Amino acid sequence: MTDRLVQSFNEYYGSGVMSDKIMCCFAPGRVNLIGEHIDYNGGCVFPCALDMGTYMLVRKRKDSMINLISLNMPLKVSIDLKEDIIFNPVDTWANYPKGIIRYFKYMGIDLCGMDILYYGNIPNGSGLSSSASIEVVTAYALNEVFNAGLSLLKLVQLSQEVEQRFIGVNCGIMDQFAVGFGKQNTAILLDCNTLAYEYVPLNPGNYRIVICNSNKKRGLSDSKYNERRKECENALINLQKHIDAKNLCDLTIEEFEAFSEAVEDPVHRRRAQHAVYENARVKEAVSLLNADDIAKFGELMVKSHYSLSELYEVSCPELDVLVDEALKVEGTLGARMTGAGFGGCTVNIVRETSIEDFIRNVSLNYEKRAGLKADIYIAVAGDGVRAADNS
Repeated sequence: MTDRLVQSFNEYYGSGVMSDKIMCCFAPGRVNLIGEHIDYNGGCVFPCALDMGTYMLVRKRKDSMINLISLNMPLKVSIDLKEDIIFNPVDTWANYPKGIIRYFKYMGIDLCGMDILYYGNIPNGSGLSSSASIEVVTAYALNEVFNAGLSLLKLVQLSQEVEQRFIGVNCGIMDQFAVGFGKQNTAILLDCNTLAYEYVPLNPGNYRIVICNSNKKRGLSDSKYNERRKECENALINLQKHIDAKNLCDLTIEEFEAFSEAVEDPVHRRRAQHAVYENARVKEAVSLLNADDIAKFGELMVKSHYSLSELYEVSCPELDVLVDEALKVEGTLGARMTGAGFGGCTVNIVRETSIEDFIRNVSLNYEKRAGLKADIYIAVAGDGVRAADNS
């Protein structure tokens, strides 16, 4: 892969012109097994990094120009370090690396011009964190190329800040953290309030994690993601009049039920109910996985999906159809939407011997009911951001 990307890099930018070596880095996408829309509510999440992701090739220039090219997108963008770097909707995907470069520049890191090439094999808009992948790989590469000395946690936090303040999506830290700290064959139990985390081995036995891409595209900036966060904040304000809590997920189920009527708006109450119950599901799910009770883990996934669909209202007809059809297949233990919602993917636990039936039946029935073709693939938990061998 990297040899072909170096060849493409040289085709775009020329070879042998610069003395600096091409550096190649890789950051994965992520899938969240359970724990949706609670990272920004101070809850625990349970994602794993994937073996698909974003490659970035970079080489220094002798001037102040930075050129951004993606093999996945026709748009090419150039910026000048001598000028202010601003968000521009026209620049679409390039705003993510632009935001990272802007933050490095304003931290006082001595940057120079660069030629940069990206290639990603994460479906865009699928809910598998293609945006966090490009943010983290850019931060990691700049940190290496310019010897900035930033820790991995700082790079993750910087990437989240870019998403929030430069892109305009008021996200939690789960995506960037999983992309940065992923580990092969494990998931991460992350407390988004304290950033304490632990690795949990993924040993599903005769079952596999299967991702179904609905191919219903969605963009977080254009979705109701920020609206949901505001609704949760309003619910928390009401609850704080009666109970000491910094975040919604500080509440136990019992505490929430005791004071739920303090949330005057019924919509905001449903949002808070999802957050509190989902946080409890994450903790139970990890215990079940550690006890090798994959069947009950799957049941919690289904409860999570219905909560996201009915209480949090971030699912969509296409995702609901995928979950419905998945659960009709004998050998499916669990199915749920994953990611921010409004489109994107579902994650499923499927018996290995049932995968062919799953792919055939879900694909056929989803197309009949939703009018779209689903892309289905087996998920492999991979390592986080890293340098890639470019031979």
